[in-house]
Amino acid sequence: MRTDSRTLGDKIADREAKLDTLHAKLTDAVEQLVTGEDWRRAMEFAARFRARSFNNTLLIWVQHAAAYAQGRVPDPYPTFVAGFKQWQALGRHVMKGQSGYQIFAPVTARMASHEPGNLNSWRRLGRGERPAPGEVVRSRMVGVRPAYVWAQSQTDGRPLPETPTPRLLEGQAPAGLWDGLADQITAHGFGLRLVSNAATIGGANGLTDYLTREVSLRMDMDDAAQVRTLAHELGHVVLHGPENTDAAMHRGVAEVEAESVALILLAAHNMDSSQYTVPYVSTWASRIDGVDPVTAVQQTAARVRTAALGILDKLDTQTLPNGDPPGLDRATAIAPAAETIFPVPHAPHATIEGPSL
Repeated sequence: MRTDSRTLGDKIADREAKLDTLHAKLTDAVEQLVTGEDWRRAMEFAARFRARSFNNTLLIWVQHAAAYAQGRVPDPYPTFVAGFKQWQALGRHVMKGQSGYQIFAPVTARMASHEPGNLNSWRRLGRGERPAPGEVVRSRMVGVRPAYVWAQSQTDGRPLPETPTPRLLEGQAPAGLWDGLADQITAHGFGLRLVSNAATIGGANGLTDYLTREVSLRMDMDDAAQVRTLAHELGHVVLHGPENTDAAMHRGVAEVEAESVALILLAAHNMDSSQYTVPYVSTWASRIDGVDPVTAVQQTAARVRTAALGILDKLDTQTLPNGDPPGLDRATAIAPAAETIFPVPHAPHATIEGPSL
């Protein structure tokens, strides 16, 4: 029987070294998002892996690209990713010689409190420890650890169930998407004003006015273009306004965020988003006072992802799969929901979300 003779200190040091390496790999990947085209591709990729955080999506992306360049996988982009045992649960196994993609996984703990509303009142329960009478118990994210996932093309075995895919003709939009986006705009307290052409709104396709709380949309476009514009304006409605100081100080931030929300919404519905033009990432990310460009990109991506997923959750439309293999129980696909209330050691720029690593 093989035994592990390393001390606890050795194991902790090994984990910390792996996290340092993973963090450096993530930082390098973020720094490579220099142009608007790079960012657009990253957002489209993230839309197809919505079950994962942006950080982990980016890590999967760059590691799969390296595997493709080395000839280890047949396709430039993965379809589904899952852990070793999750693939086994689906009747598939990782093929010999295939290295997994390293990502961040949450470390959770049971926390107890007599005053759930007081953030400083929570205490961590020991192994097997029961809460005191009257205490509320919740699972919280307390750290991260390195973990591995493999792409479907790195596995072999039982075929996965077929999943429906939105199929659209050029110029068309998915049934119900325009209405669903319009309903969310009005639900936020904004009126929707339909105008005949761009000249009515200063040459723009759409316009969001925070003072009058009105969204204007030109109607002399095909269905797909109208939906693209409506998704962009909904991104402004959800994310921007006078209270968003970064967007107010630098318009590029607001435009990147709104277009990125629209990119994710369109990509999730299998719509072509190649007509979107995102401002150069290296330009706007370097102009936010007090925030380094890497952190600015990560914070923006996290905000965009949260906003886009919130919009998608309220839509009753057919979308592409979220990156988890079909047939895999959602409860085992990712860690239990964890609230990032307590400090998370080694979390890269504190942008790791508990339930979507």
